[in-house]
Amino acid sequence: MATLKFTREHEWIRVDGDVGTVGITDYAQEQLGDVVFVELPAVGTQISQNGEAAVIESVKAATEVYAPASGEVTAANEALTDEPGKINADALGDGWMFKIALSDASELDALFDQAGYKAYLETLD
Repeated sequence: MATLKFTREHEWIRVDGDVGTVGITDYAQEQLGDVVFVELPAVGTQISQNGEAAVIESVKAATEVYAPASGEVTAANEALTDEPGKINADALGDGWMFKIALSDASELDALFDQAGYKAYLETLD
């Protein structure tokens, strides 16, 4: 069964076995507004937890996407190159950004579960 975790910077990671699929949350895409460009990491790139992994540009701002966990990029959602708006339309689904082979699953322990993330969002208003 897949496990869904969240960061304070509004990234999510859905872990299935030793592979994590990463994207930004609905909250993040709402704050950004219409996404117009996405720069994805190359397959084979080693990324570190909390390190910059991708860039999203919207009508409001450009922002970095940080890796929720360390590992090697195994896939990038190339569909976002032509349709970056998928992030706005389905942030937790078709708007996923990249997949990583986790190098240290224990890093996930520091992340929020869904209830914890929801409580965290309530402190931001």
